[in-house]
Amino acid sequence: MGRMRTAVARANKRVTIQLAATLLAGSTLASLLFGFFRMRLLNAAYYDTYPTGYDAYIAAFTVPDFMFFILVSGALSVTFIPVFNQRLGTGNKKSAWELSTSMINFMALITLVASILMIIFAEPLIRYIIAPGLDESGIALATSMMRVIAINPFLFAIATVIASIQQAVGRFTFFALAPILYNIGIIIGLTVFTNGITIFGWQVFEGGIMGVALGVVLGSILQLIVSSIGLLGLGFDYQFKIFWKNKGFRKVLTLLPARSLDQGMDYLVGIVETNLASRLGAGTLAAYNNATTLHMAPINLIGVAISTAAFPKMTERLSQGRPDLFKSELQSILRVIIWLAMPVAAITFFTRGYLVNFIKNGGDALMAGLLGSLVVAILFRSIYYIAARSFYAQQDTKTPLYISIVAISLNIGLAIWFTMELNMGAYGLGFAQSIVAVVEVLILFTVMNRRIPGLFDGALLRAFGRMTIATVIMSVVTYGTLQFFQLQNDDQSFLATFPKFVAISLISAGVYLLVSRYLKLTEADPVLRRLRSLLFGRTK
Repeated sequence: MGRMRTAVARANKRVTIQLAATLLAGSTLASLLFGFFRMRLLNAAYYDTYPTGYDAYIAAFTVPDFMFFILVSGALSVTFIPVFNQRLGTGNKKSAWELSTSMINFMALITLVASILMIIFAEPLIRYIIAPGLDESGIALATSMMRVIAINPFLFAIATVIASIQQAVGRFTFFALAPILYNIGIIIGLTVFTNGITIFGWQVFEGGIMGVALGVVLGSILQLIVSSIGLLGLGFDYQFKIFWKNKGFRKVLTLLPARSLDQGMDYLVGIVETNLASRLGAGTLAAYNNATTLHMAPINLIGVAISTAAFPKMTERLSQGRPDLFKSELQSILRVIIWLAMPVAAITFFTRGYLVNFIKNGGDALMAGLLGSLVVAILFRSIYYIAARSFYAQQDTKTPLYISIVAISLNIGLAIWFTMELNMGAYGLGFAQSIVAVVEVLILFTVMNRRIPGLFDGALLRAFGRMTIATVIMSVVTYGTLQFFQLQNDDQSFLATFPKFVAISLISAGVYLLVSRYLKLTEADPVLRRLRSLLFGRTK
C-alpha cells in the first residue's frame, strides 16, 4: 500500500501551466480518439439501420446532462477553486479540507435527489419537453435509457469535486485520465453489453442499444474511481458531514447559484436544439449531435485545456495582489488560444468531409454540412472559456451570467426562427450557434476591457491581425492541397482517408508555422524549436 501511495504521489506531482496544458490537451486528444471510435461504432450499428433508436439514445442524455451542468460541471470548479486556493494560500489547510469534504457531501446529496426525480418523471420529460418529435417506440426507449443514465449526475458530482481539489493544487495527472476511462466504459457497453450479459448461464440482460446506456454508467464509475486515486498523497481528510459554518463553504454557496444558472442557461440551448431536431425527421438529431461533437473536439483541445490549466494560476495572481501579472498572463493565454484555434477552424471547414468519414464509414452529407455551419463557433467558443474564466478568477460569476442570459435568449430565438420560419432545417441550429458565439465573446471582452484598461492594446490587436493573415494564406494552400487529395467514391474506410487527411493537415500546419514565423508571431517559436530538436537533434 505504501509503494502504491508513493507511485501515485510521484505520478500526481505539481506541474507548470505549460506542462498542465500539454497534459490536458494530450489526455483530451486521447479521450477524443476514444470518443470518435465510440461514435464510429454507434454510427455503424444504428445511424442507418435504427435512426429512431439512435435519436432516443441522444435524447436520453439531455436531462441528466442538464442536471449535471446546472448543478456541478464547470460551475463547481470555477467557484470552488478560487475559494479553496485562498484558504491554502493563507495556510488554513483545516478550513480548505472542511470546504472540500462539505462540497463532496453537499453535491452528492442534491444530485442524488435530482437523479431520483429524473427516474420518476422521465416519460413526461421526454414526451413533452425533450423530444416530442420521436414516435412512440422512440419515446419509450428514450425513457428507459434516461432512467438508467439518471445515476450519472450523482457519480459525476463526486468525481468533479475530487477533480477540482486536484486542479486547485496543480495536480492534473488523474484528472486528465478520468475522461478517457469514461469513453472506454461506453465502448465496453457498445461492444460487450449490446450483445447481452450472461452470468453463470443465466441471461440477466438481453442486449440491444440499452447496453450502451449500461456502458455509460460503467464509464461514470470508472471515472470516479480514477479521480479518487488522485487524492492519495494530498493529505485530504474526508468526513461524512457538511460543515455548514465553514466560511469558505458558505462563500462557494453564494457564488454557485449564479454560475450554475449560467451553465444551465447554456445547456438550455441544447434542450431546445434537441426538441427542434427531433421534429426534423428520424436521424436528424443523431446527425446534429455528431456534428456538434466534432466541432467541440478542437474547442476542448484548445480552449478548455489551456483555460483549465491557466485558471488556478490566474486566481493565484489576484490573491497575491498582482493585477498587472493577471493582465499580462490573460493576454498571453488569449494570444495562444487564438493562434491555435483560428487555423484549426479553417482546416476543419475544408476537411469536414474527411472528419465525418472518420466517425461514419462513407461519410454523410448532412453531418458534413452541419459541421461547416459550426466552424465559426470553434474559434469563438475556444476564446469564450478564457474570457469567462477571467471573470471567475475575480470571483465574479454574475456578469457572465447576465451576458449568458442575453446570448442564450438570442440563440434560442435564432434557432427557432432559422429552423421553423426560414425552413433552414438543422443548418439553422448550427448557424445560430456560430452567430451567438461571436456575440457572447465580444460582449464579455468589452466588459473586461473596461475593468482592465489597455487589455486590448495595439500590440495585441496587431498580433491578431497577423494571425488572420497567416490563416488566410494557409487556407489558400489548404484548398489547393484538398484539390489534390480529393475524396473519391471508393474512399470509404478510415485507412483510405486518414493518410490524405494527415497530408492536408501537415502541409497546412507547416505553411501556417512558416508564415507565423515570417510575421514574427512568437507563438510559433517554441513549436519550431521543438520540431527542429526532433528532426535534427539538440543544437546550441
